[in-house]
Amino acid sequence: MATADVMFQTALREPAEHVTLDLREVTFFDSAAIHAVVRLAQHLPGTLTVLPSRQVHRVLDISGLGDQAWLRPA
Repeated sequence: MATADVMFQTALREPAEHVTLDLREVTFFDSAAIHAVVRLAQHLPGTLTVLPSRQVHRVLDISGLGDQAWLRPA
């Protein structure tokens, strides 16, 4: 919750053709983080890739977001 907005702002700070969000070391992922990732996907259509940890992938699956094009297998 404390870093979700920082993650969002940092990802949008500089223009980029592609953004990869590496969450492979993340062990806690809450609703604020889900919201930030969904907002990023909306701001960066077709240019966002999320590399999740097992925990992140599980939370996104439970949230109904496990089949998003921007999400790579855990």
